[in-house]
This record gives sequence, structure tokens and C-alpha cells, in this order.
Amino acid sequence: MENAGYTTLTRQSGLMREMQVVANNIANAATTGYRQEGLIFAEHVMRMADGPSLSMATANVRNTSMVQGALTQTNGTLDFAIEGDGFFLIETPAGERLTRAGGFSVSAQGDLVTHDGFRVLDAGGAPVFVPPDAASLAVSPDGTLSDGGRPLAQIGLVAPADRSSLVREDGVRFRAEDGYEPAQNGRILQGFLEGANVDPIGQMARMIEIQRAYELGQSFLDSEDRRIRSAVQTFIQSR
Repeated sequence: MENAGYTTLTRQSGLMREMQVVANNIANAATTGYRQEGLIFAEHVMRMADGPSLSMATANVRNTSMVQGALTQTNGTLDFAIEGDGFFLIETPAGERLTRAGGFSVSAQGDLVTHDGFRVLDAGGAPVFVPPDAASLAVSPDGTLSDGGRPLAQIGLVAPADRSSLVREDGVRFRAEDGYEPAQNGRILQGFLEGANVDPIGQMARMIEIQRAYELGQSFLDSEDRRIRSAVQTFIQSR
């Protein structure tokens, strides 16, 4: 296969991965706290010793959009949304993780937990405990949880030390490879949930563009295959 064929194959592979990313974004357009994901294409050029340089397009790096999602008022006592920068800090079996999904509840042990049962942590990494006799919970913008004006804990509002090191583990949970620090430009709202920051129309349009680009690449590969077959048959017949 010539260089053009190898280049097209790497491009086709990247387009397939981007299609999977876009499809996942569309599927999670209604998921609370979901962050839209994108794929970054990069060109790698190799100098060939006995011919022209070889260019390969790869798409292995994913980026996460930090655009604010729409805030929906639920009036739920334990529904929290982050306005601005920052993530909630939660405890999972694999370690501390970050999330923007703030639909919480209280476990039988009195811990504030996510829908998956993971404990919500304060800024120091300790579980947030809600006393069983708490009757009027309120949360201030800085995350201070109180009952009837009596402070109980402060929900952790953190930001990754390096955004580029943020690794998505599933739809709404992230791992901060380089650690985290207190968020400076965010506040917590009680009685609200943040929706996904997915642009469904934009993602549908991108899906159509990817499909057309993939079909164009496939058409080129089919033409290249016919050309090579014809050349081989001509060579065999001439012998």
C-alpha cells in the first residue's frame, strides 16, 4: 500500500473514534453534570530515506469542555449545582474523584452520598456527615452546610491543579492526575442541578460531517484498491 493509503487509513480510524465520542455526547445530553467531550486530531510527519515524507493523522487525545451547563431549579434540599469553576469531591473505591453531578442524598449511616452511594467529602477529604435530627439543611455559596444556622460541615469545592491532567473515568466522574486545589471562582447553589453542557444540534451536525468525511475516505480506499488490483492483473497478464 502506498503512503496515501496508509494516511487515509489512519484518518478513517480517527474519524471512527470521533464518531464514538460524539455519539456518547448525544446519548448523555440529559445526564446531570455531564461534560461534553471532544477529540483532537494531530498530524505526524516522518521523513522517508528513499522518498517523500509520510504524513499520518492520529486522534488519540480527548478534551473535556468546561462550559457551564444549564441550571435547573428543583427545590430539592440535597440537590446542589456548581455555578462557575470547580467540582464536588467524592470518595470511591478507587480513590478521590471529581464530579459536577450534585444530586445527593443521606445514607443510613448519615453520610452525604451520590446516587451511586459514594460519600461526598469536604475540602480536607473527610466525609460530610448529616446528623439524623437535622431538620432544615441549608448550604451557603461557599459550601458550608448548616442546620438551622448551626454549621455542620463544608462541602468540598475543588478544581484540578492542571486541567489538562483531568482524566474521565465515566460519564460524570473524573480523576485529577496532578491533584486538586480549592476552586476560586465557583459557588454552590442549593435546590438546583446542572444539566449536561452538550450542544445536541452542534453534535448532530458534527456527526453528519464525520459520516461524510468517512464515506469520502472509504471511496478513496475503494478506488485505490481497484487501481492496485488492475495493476497486478495487468502485470500478470504481461508475463
